[in-house]
Amino acid sequence: MNAEVLYDFTDSYYKTPFGAVSTAQRVSLRIRVRADVGAKGAAVFFRKHTHFFSYTCIETNRTQTFTEYACEFILDREGVYYYRFEVYTDYGVRFCGKGENGQALFGDWLPEWQLSVYKDSFSTPDEFKGGVVYQIFCDRFCKKGESPLPRYGTVKKWTDEVGETDEQGVYRADDFFGGNFAGIESKLDYLCSLGVTHLYLSPIFESNSNHRYDTADYSHVEPMLGGEEGFLSLLRKAKEKGIGILLDGVFNHTGSDSVYFNKEGHYPSVGAYQSTTSPYSSWYTFYDFPDEYRCWWGIPCVPTVSRNAVGFQKEIEENVLKKWTKAGVSGWRLDVADELSDAFLDGIRRAVKETNENAVVIGEVWEDASTKESYGEERRYFQGEQLDGVMNYVFQDAVIRYLLDGDATAFCSSVWLLAENYPAKSLDCCLTLLDSHDTFRILTALSGAVPPETKEARRRYRLSQEEYERGKKRLFLAACLQYFLPGVPSLYYGDEIGLEGFEDPFNRRPYPWGQEDTEILTHYQKLGSLRKKYRSLFLGMPRLWANGTAVTMQRGSLRLTVDPVSMRFEISE
Repeated sequence: MNAEVLYDFTDSYYKTPFGAVSTAQRVSLRIRVRADVGAKGAAVFFRKHTHFFSYTCIETNRTQTFTEYACEFILDREGVYYYRFEVYTDYGVRFCGKGENGQALFGDWLPEWQLSVYKDSFSTPDEFKGGVVYQIFCDRFCKKGESPLPRYGTVKKWTDEVGETDEQGVYRADDFFGGNFAGIESKLDYLCSLGVTHLYLSPIFESNSNHRYDTADYSHVEPMLGGEEGFLSLLRKAKEKGIGILLDGVFNHTGSDSVYFNKEGHYPSVGAYQSTTSPYSSWYTFYDFPDEYRCWWGIPCVPTVSRNAVGFQKEIEENVLKKWTKAGVSGWRLDVADELSDAFLDGIRRAVKETNENAVVIGEVWEDASTKESYGEERRYFQGEQLDGVMNYVFQDAVIRYLLDGDATAFCSSVWLLAENYPAKSLDCCLTLLDSHDTFRILTALSGAVPPETKEARRRYRLSQEEYERGKKRLFLAACLQYFLPGVPSLYYGDEIGLEGFEDPFNRRPYPWGQEDTEILTHYQKLGSLRKKYRSLFLGMPRLWANGTAVTMQRGSLRLTVDPVSMRFEISE
């Protein structure tokens, strides 16, 4: 035993239970101190904001090589706590904190360990866990039949390129390919072959862009997609196949060209832009009426809804969330969840769960959601009254880094740390993704391709054969990790057949039906089949360890080993 003090938060001998705990759970902590330290006693010190408290540890064992101390306690208030140990010797106090990979070290001003506590009443929907999510950008997945023409913009052929800019060099997101609900419905058997249990659709409400994150009217489903009738048909047909549907809830901002703001005057309503007496005026923040107003990331076409706009929040809760959840929607993905107020998030969860307690609420959060701060507030996403899970970009980053640098120990540490910070019931509901409509395509990210400087060059760029094959080999490994990690794998449409592309809009190309890379497709189908066959094994944390540059994950009888240096993987049942 070389270490002076031993504590491992991943080992149940030292900490029980692993990970976050409820307000009713008893926690047991144990440390071992090398005998030559001369320990006379120990304590664990907790911090929550500026409040400090401690528990005295009891000596439980003493040998010639070490002295062992332990304590038990219950933290009966939800929140995020931080803790460290103090060891008392004849020569004074020695402080014990967290080293680089979570191991215990003696030293001053070391980081603390984290203990997340959630309400004992907190629950998440079991029927969502262990499945497979397939994310669809509605305009680009599949088209069947004729659709109404867009109100503005151009209609393209399915094989055309995306993302041309206008005379001012600006991409307006007004090129439409005509993907629709009928198209999705026609591919449900294909989605079943991938083991898909839920579809996550990009926004479906009336809008004037192809991405529809600039909502024009929450009360109408976009006619180009098939309208309300087409969506209800998709809900029914998907349910018959055992597939639920998640909707993208865009509730931080609306479109400037909307019923509510009406900047262009295209709607018969009196919008907030048109008059301070508009019924929607209090929904927005004007700095100098009407042309200077708060908007998302400074983009004028998406004015931000005030965080305290109670009228807007009630409209969303009562007439959007409840309506569509009652109609059969299986859950909601909340766009830019960190922009929404705590009161609104509380209301969103309440509205959804009152309508269907098994509907899932997922937030778009890019960082560790347990310690996220925004607007000067510590967010309480996983403390029992808001989110079931988040889009797990932290795992995405960990997978990409590992496959590019081969540091297996760092990868395992990243996974363990997040699993320690999240309630297990939330981690099981998180979307484990490799990419999305907001990132590079995973094939491109893993290919080693260097993005050209100009947007036009990136639009025209195609991976060389060497880049494609390198990205493909790494993609096989990445997909294996994605499907074995905690959470629900979220497969972005087209990744399973080799779609490539840099950032938006080049990551949103139409699905090239009939031109699939069948080798990649077969790989994803096998992974989906494993998830379906052994669904109960894909809950909670796997056994996880590093061996050189290789990582192994064990789930019951299933074992996965990947090695990015040799670019090999092995799955055994």
